[in-house]
Amino acid sequence: MNFLSHYYFDRSTTSCYFVLGTVLPDLLKNADKNIILHPEKLHHTNSHVNDIIKGWNKHLEVDRYFHSSPFFTHHSHNLKLKLLPAIEGSPVKPFFLGHVALELILDNLLLTTGQIQVDEFYNHLGSCDEKVIAEFLHFGGMANSTIFFNFFDVFKNEGYLHTYADTQKIAYALKRICMRIWKNPFTPAQEAAMDDVIIAYREELLESYLAIFNDIEKQLSHS
Repeated sequence: MNFLSHYYFDRSTTSCYFVLGTVLPDLLKNADKNIILHPEKLHHTNSHVNDIIKGWNKHLEVDRYFHSSPFFTHHSHNLKLKLLPAIEGSPVKPFFLGHVALELILDNLLLTTGQIQVDEFYNHLGSCDEKVIAEFLHFGGMANSTIFFNFFDVFKNEGYLHTYADTQKIAYALKRICMRIWKNPFTPAQEAAMDDVIIAYREELLESYLAIFNDIEKQLSHS
């Protein structure tokens, strides 16, 4: 799941550090795909650092349920098939595209149906003391956290996730993600064709998309 979908499960949480932890695995991956941390079983004397660890573990648990769900299998496959004609000639792997497109659509639906407020998410991230984050990263085994904090500052200041509320910009967001792997993933014509597919698929999911969040919440409550 993407940033805002992870936030949905803890939108009422008061700990900014726990919220940060729920999205930190993806933030680190975006900062530098070579960063690999495994703090899952660590315990720190600082409760704020432990909140980040707990949030991190929640992230892993949510992703595990989501990626093994029939919802994910069905809709990522369907999106892949529908997007194939639109990206003919593109170097992007169709499975990757269907996977990421589904996650972006879910973030868009949460925003546009009022399930979450993106400003509240950013407020949580902005409330975290960087010294606590640095201690977590050091405790988790990262020798130099400069790369992460450079990215994190831009991530917070840009407020890019606000654009996810604009359905017609989902294809652009998808292109930005693909550009981390492929230099020129789509032509303008391909991007426009992807827009059409994504907008139509969003409408298909509009009435039923919350079912996957409800299903995951049930599994979380029994774990």
